[in-house]
Amino acid sequence: MENGFVDCHCHISAQEFEQDLDDVIKRTTQAGVKTLVAVTEDQREFDRVLQLKKSYGALIAPCFGVHPLQSDGGPDKRSVKPQDLEAALPYFYQHSEELVAIGEIGLDFTPWFAPSEQEKDDQMKVFVQQLEVAKELNLPVNVHSRSAAKVTISTMKEQGVTGALLHNFAGKLSVAFDGIKAGYFVSFPPAVCTNPQVHADVLFYLVVKTIKLPFYLQKVKLIKQIPLEHICLETDSPALGLNKHERNEPCNIGLVCQYIAQIKGLSTETVQFVTSQNAQRLFTKINQL
Repeated sequence: MENGFVDCHCHISAQEFEQDLDDVIKRTTQAGVKTLVAVTEDQREFDRVLQLKKSYGALIAPCFGVHPLQSDGGPDKRSVKPQDLEAALPYFYQHSEELVAIGEIGLDFTPWFAPSEQEKDDQMKVFVQQLEVAKELNLPVNVHSRSAAKVTISTMKEQGVTGALLHNFAGKLSVAFDGIKAGYFVSFPPAVCTNPQVHADVLFYLVVKTIKLPFYLQKVKLIKQIPLEHICLETDSPALGLNKHERNEPCNIGLVCQYIAQIKGLSTETVQFVTSQNAQRLFTKINQL
């Protein structure tokens, strides 16, 4: 694959892009993005992402997944139930040749989404079943792990998963390294770039000297200490942009690249090249697109 950005986790099939998708795609390619790893959250998106693959060719790398949080048509989310996966399962096998990963899947134990053990148990059942599908189809997984990073990683290890992207990772550094030892990758969206002008040396001082870090500096610590060979770039667009009130787009991936380069004291060219190589190692089928 020609060198360029790989957005390892975006929702290009989301409704937010339907009205001006051609313009979004144009800005995406102009920004140097060569591949969009297009995750889905439920069966309703599957046909849409496959149609985008037909329309935009190798730019779109489709994934099928049932997210740990589901919507019943309105703005509110609820914890996933096993029946949400049942109808979707045949599609994974029918379109396995077109998929580069299973995702977005995972666990979300945020208290208001999973207030009881029943919700957590249901999420775990859906997650494990999709991990089994991924192993059957020899595909990596694109994983959500909010408020559940440790149990998400331990579950994947127990299930023998060898290829995984921990998207928008926000767990502890020790938990991240547990995943890295298993061969997993970690990615960060533009939302981490809260203050891109802060000098890397100052950030490093804060990371080392501060015992209890605020959320923003926890992300800095992760980026600083996780080896670049285990980092990928993502936008999670249309969410997790610089401004939470504005639609995020894949063209913003360069912001994450610059930010990681600054924190690590590397050139943006190095970060772009290594993270793209990482993406191709994880999502091996994008090399065939």
